[in-house]
Amino acid sequence: MTHDYVIIGAGPAGLACAIEAEKLGRSCLVLDKGCLANTIYSLPADLIFFSTPDLLQIGELVFISQNFRPARAEVLKYYRAVADHYRLKVSAFEKVTAVVGENGGFTVETLRHNGERRAHKARNVVFATGYYDNPNMLHIHGEGFSAKVSHYYSEAHPYSGMDVAIIGGKNSAVEAALNLYRAGARVTIIHRGPSLSDSVKYWVRPDIEKRLEGGQIKAMFMSEVAEIHPAGIMVRNRSTGEVKGIPNDFVFALTGYHPDVTLLKSCGVEVDQYTLAPLHNPETLETNVPGIYVAGSIVAGLNNNKVFIENSREHGKLIIR
Repeated sequence: MTHDYVIIGAGPAGLACAIEAEKLGRSCLVLDKGCLANTIYSLPADLIFFSTPDLLQIGELVFISQNFRPARAEVLKYYRAVADHYRLKVSAFEKVTAVVGENGGFTVETLRHNGERRAHKARNVVFATGYYDNPNMLHIHGEGFSAKVSHYYSEAHPYSGMDVAIIGGKNSAVEAALNLYRAGARVTIIHRGPSLSDSVKYWVRPDIEKRLEGGQIKAMFMSEVAEIHPAGIMVRNRSTGEVKGIPNDFVFALTGYHPDVTLLKSCGVEVDQYTLAPLHNPETLETNVPGIYVAGSIVAGLNNNKVFIENSREHGKLIIR
């Protein structure tokens, strides 16, 4: 069959688009190379969201939480309920490899996790692919030590008694540092700036500042990791150029993420070379290629701090309308 819409990405923005399509009786298929709400699933296991439940809600299904700010597990449960409630057709673990054709007659080629190849016909295609799958690399010696270096933090328990370096100074770095410290890790924050980011959550800042002042968590500001070795890391002071070695067992390089626009560009969508934002009509979110739309954080490219669940959940209404 030919779907009215094939949506690439089963996160909140993609699901919101599918809901609006279903409301108007349009046939819709949602594809994701991971699981439903894969980015949220990939977040730290004990994460507490900044947003309140009402701001995470999509469609008309009320998000009821036991807490003022919901935990990751609650949010995942809610989005599963959304997909069930609206009977959305979601195909997880199906990676899109190519989009060919033109407005009204696209073919979306995919590869399933089991090796099966598929081709889906679509009149319109919506990219809601986010950015969390693509970490900003350090491009330094030792970054490829996969057993030691990670660009994602999940939970603290395995690192008790270990020397752990956190690269970064924003919320993800600060919350990881606090969790690791409480689990018994010896934590050092390494940050390029002169202090922690101003964006650190207001209820988290007093906690981290107290730990830094007391020396329970160490910090090296105006610094960057120059090399990673099996038993330690080399840290360069950005002001003096001095390089210092410190003992280390594990490194979490929480330096941010960026969208992968390769597939968009292969479809002929124009992408800003500096911001990686796709060219689109802000009133309809249609790109310069008729029939191809963008939704969610990919709309803003590298400026993903401007697009959140609470404002991208409205993208579906703009597109489907």
